[in-house]
Amino acid sequence: MADSGADDAGDAGSASGVGSTGSTGGTGGTGGTDALKGESGELRRTLGFRDLVVYGLLFIAPMAPVGVYGTLDAKSHGAVALVYVFATVAMAFTAFSYAQMIRVAPQAGSVFAYAHKGLGEGPGFIAGWMAMLDYLLIPAVAYLFAGIAMEALVPSVDRWIWTGIAVVITTLLNLWGVRTAARVGFFVLAMEIVVLLVFVVSAIVVLVQNGATRDWLSPLTGDLSFSLTAVLSAVSVAVLSYLGFDAIASFAEEVTGGSRKVARAVLFCLALAGVLFVAQTYLVALLEPLSSAQLAADPVKQGSAFYDAVDASVGTWLHDLVAVSKAIGAAFAALAGQAAAGRLLFAMGRERRLPRLLSRTDGGTPRVALLLAAVVTLIAAVWAARRADGLDHLVSVVDIGALTAFILLHASVVGWFAVRRMEGPPRIMAHVVLPVVGAGVLVAVIVEATSTSQVVGAIWLAAGLVVLAVQWRRRPAVPKAP
Repeated sequence: MADSGADDAGDAGSASGVGSTGSTGGTGGTGGTDALKGESGELRRTLGFRDLVVYGLLFIAPMAPVGVYGTLDAKSHGAVALVYVFATVAMAFTAFSYAQMIRVAPQAGSVFAYAHKGLGEGPGFIAGWMAMLDYLLIPAVAYLFAGIAMEALVPSVDRWIWTGIAVVITTLLNLWGVRTAARVGFFVLAMEIVVLLVFVVSAIVVLVQNGATRDWLSPLTGDLSFSLTAVLSAVSVAVLSYLGFDAIASFAEEVTGGSRKVARAVLFCLALAGVLFVAQTYLVALLEPLSSAQLAADPVKQGSAFYDAVDASVGTWLHDLVAVSKAIGAAFAALAGQAAAGRLLFAMGRERRLPRLLSRTDGGTPRVALLLAAVVTLIAAVWAARRADGLDHLVSVVDIGALTAFILLHASVVGWFAVRRMEGPPRIMAHVVLPVVGAGVLVAVIVEATSTSQVVGAIWLAAGLVVLAVQWRRRPAVPKAP
């Protein structure tokens, strides 16, 4: 495994400063290497392309639109499939920028490392700080989804208990090791895809036998009247379904075969997720017994709209199958998110932007960082599970951190390739036009986000700026040359 990962092992080590941390104490024997692994945090290269795709798709979840379908259908005036087409294109700009920066900084921490490289220490910290909000809260939402689904199946047990059980099980898998978690996750992902295929086949059979409830083109044009403004407004919610494909980059130091494999996995996961999301929302919209106007007039029905459409057109058996798949899949989406959060905390600890303790590893696994991520996520998820409005509070703020970090990612591409010209003359389209357009799209999405998420994002950003200012003040002064 180590041999196959040798292509960019040196790049990862030199870029992150791992090699330098152990050099001052002597490097003559294995003791120095062991200290390096324990203190500076060396990760083990064990992941292949399939493992990266598993983590990416687990975090995204193949049936992610199930929970937000009704909201998107109401917002877009019925053009829900078109919303996902637009959202896929919007996120493709971000995926392309990830692919550009992965080979520049093939290390854990992803956007934190990229902004550090392309923009400097301060913007790098802010990018990591904003991404931290996303990486810690998205798993909490996923755990809560799992708890809600299990409570529906076993009403005698409160959802917060199911939520806590899901956190404990997936945390133990993450602590066991990234490779073990990926193997278990592969079987869960396979189950989700099988359930999705069952839904697709069942929906097609019903449509062939009974015809569509709505017009065949309505998922792309709207069931009443087309409104580009309404579609773009829905895109700001739909991007939540994609958050997680970027987590693949967090495993760059644990991949065998080079950073190009990580870049390909990021692009592949986004493209596959886009196809799955468009296909399932197109089919369920054709089966939807209510119009988008009726869903808009009755927000209570929006949350269960996907299940209700399946129940009414196919049968309760598929409704229950989708619910079970969603419960298990949500827990393992949280597993992937928790693993990515642990890598981000690990990377920021290694660069001394967070307590150094977070950079410790045990057998190549950043267990301290993982445990901290698990504790924070557990508190947030159980708190939300015990409140009637807990899910609304979490969902309203989970995407703002990631979107802000993505904007800094695009700026990093421009900074590294076009402004600093670290790799020669820039390619204008790849290194300027696409990142600028991608950042503009994300700014538009943030503008359309809820006021709650904007306020939370602003408060979190302000807190990060305060932390950064304190760190700069504590930095020892550089002695002047005589």
